Amino acid sequence: MRIGRAVLKNGSISMVYLKDEILYIVEGNIYRKYSFTDIKAETEKLLIPVDPPNIIALGLNYGSHVKETGIKSGKEPQFFLKATSSLVKNGDPIVLPRPAPDSVDYEAELGIVIGRHAKNITVEEASKYILGYVPVNDVSARDCQFERDIQWARAKSFDSFCPVGDFIVTEIDPLNLRIMCIVNNEILQNSNTSEMIADVFHLVSFLSGQMTLLPGTLILTGTPEGVGFKRNPPKFLKNGDTVKVEIEGLGDLTNPVINE
Repeated sequence: MRIGRAVLKNGSISMVYLKDEILYIVEGNIYRKYSFTDIKAETEKLLIPVDPPNIIALGLNYGSHVKETGIKSGKEPQFFLKATSSLVKNGDPIVLPRPAPDSVDYEAELGIVIGRHAKNITVEEASKYILGYVPVNDVSARDCQFERDIQWARAKSFDSFCPVGDFIVTEIDPLNLRIMCIVNNEILQNSNTSEMIADVFHLVSFLSGQMTLLPGTLILTGTPEGVGFKRNPPKFLKNGDTVKVEIEGLGDLTNPVINE
């Protein structure tokens, strides 16, 4: 099932689902009790499909990415937080921020949407707490990340630095999905979620031991090799570029790049 969120023609906001290329209304609360209706949704536009209370992102979760960066990974999954104000939807621009426009990088990632309160759950229980998955781009200002700051919050949290795809996909195996990033029709990242160091279910279990995962929490699971700052020469995003994240079974996430 593909679940989204839309502005209807009457001005209200509703959850919707896609069936045979037609959008229908979802009644109720997708994090509590809901039902899929046969009422067609008269929509003005799609919104980001999730309104997360928190965005948790994983770093250094693909072995090939660890190798290309040369950054020593920890004994446990390494995570950080992104500001919710960094969210933008499919098709909206990634804005090169005025304070740090020159080393903005792409990161194709599989996103997890949490469906239930999760605290201290086991790996075996984790799938029951996941609503579904979305394609995400963990956009990063590398100069802030590695040179100007000693932590990653600013580098990861500029406005528009978290594009998210149109739909939450609820019925898919997240452990073996092709993941790619394409900039201006050039494939720059090409890997598979099977290459994660800590897979989806281990990540959800681990994170639930560190903090309560609230319904709607968005978890970014890390990026594979091929990022711009490790290319020779480095390949950063610039005004006029188009960035596409493709994840098998989840659809495309495409965003133009503009100056602030």
